Amino acid sequence: MQANRNRRALAGAGLVAVAAVAALIATDPFAGPPAAAGGVVDNATATSLATVTRRSLSSQTQVSGTLGYAGSSSIRVPSGTAPSAVSQARGSVTSAQGMLNAARASLAADGEALANQRATLAAARAKEAVDCAGDGAAESASGGSAAGGGGSGLCASDVQAVSAAEQGSSAAAMKVEGDRAQVSSAERSLASAQSNLSSARSSAVVYGQASTFTELPSVGQVISAGQTLYAIDGRPVLLRYGSPTTRALPLGSVVFERGPVRVTSVTPAVGETVTPGPVLGVTSTARQVKVALDAAEQASVKVGDAVTITLPDDRTTPGRITYVSSVASSPSSEPGGGGGGGGEEESAPTIEVDARPTDPAATGRLDEAPVNVSITTESVQDALAVPIDALLALSGGGYALEVAEGRAHRLEAVSLGLFDDADGLVQVSGRGVSAGQRVVVPASS
Repeated sequence: MQANRNRRALAGAGLVAVAAVAALIATDPFAGPPAAAGGVVDNATATSLATVTRRSLSSQTQVSGTLGYAGSSSIRVPSGTAPSAVSQARGSVTSAQGMLNAARASLAADGEALANQRATLAAARAKEAVDCAGDGAAESASGGSAAGGGGSGLCASDVQAVSAAEQGSSAAAMKVEGDRAQVSSAERSLASAQSNLSSARSSAVVYGQASTFTELPSVGQVISAGQTLYAIDGRPVLLRYGSPTTRALPLGSVVFERGPVRVTSVTPAVGETVTPGPVLGVTSTARQVKVALDAAEQASVKVGDAVTITLPDDRTTPGRITYVSSVASSPSSEPGGGGGGGGEEESAPTIEVDARPTDPAATGRLDEAPVNVSITTESVQDALAVPIDALLALSGGGYALEVAEGRAHRLEAVSLGLFDDADGLVQVSGRGVSAGQRVVVPASS
């Protein structure tokens, strides 16, 4: 992390440089006799001794954050079909059903009439066949001409009856065909009306053109399942948990959320006309800290990393990272940048990192409160650790410890590992370093 690299640079710059001290043979700074080779010369600076310990170390990066609540969202009045439009659609279905019933009744009656006409025609033809057979055929021939001149005869009468029955049957058949067309048209009208009603019902809302808000919550109020979010025309809109997809209820009559919500803003006022759009700004009741982390540090943090949150009253509480964004954003340029040029200094891109406190109650009810967050980015178990200020920078590069063994002191070269800035310790390793050894450190004031 950049913060740790800075600390290491500062720590190295602040160490006591012992140029060529490893090559000196010096007297014991605590006694008169000469020290063994590799000792150091007392520089008259007050010192004390610290113990090399074996323990767990961790590395942290310090960032600023904002303490608040997770899951910002809004509760809206949905757009849809007004109750009056649903009633109209229902009326259209009733009317179309009535027209279909009438068309079907006409078809049934006219079908019966057609059947009667066809029966009459069949009887007339049967009679004609009998009356006009044999001698009757000759009579029919002569009677036919006579009939044309106004004469009459049994066969001729039958012929006229058949002709009339055929005309009546044809007329009845045409009427039935018309009835069938009416039935088909009425069926299509009913299907269309039913589809419109189904659509209207699926998008039906609880408010009409004259509906008003009659009850609204206050900012900061926490609303749980079964409680009223707001009311329209005296009808409460309730909060429920989960997401049912049923269309049995009008849109907007119930609001589904994952859990309790906390009201952060209220858009309308009591008495205002209801229109589609936002009503309440809400969050969950889960506590959360948001951090804008330098995008360059993204690879150093991950979900699950431990954090320590320092509250505005300087109390601390633990937590863990729950979200690390993969998308960087570039904040707008900020005025500043010394030089007196009046220019703007552009901020570095950042990523959003969210953390949840382990004990939410310990954070109180502060919202949008500035906090400091220490993110544990690395840890090591069972490490040899010494105070950072025990390190001595060697002139040839690297670091050493001044190990005190009785009255004799010696320099022991070490390799550095993890810096634990929170506790002021550093991991060291070397062939001549072990737990329990005493090393020289600057005396505390």
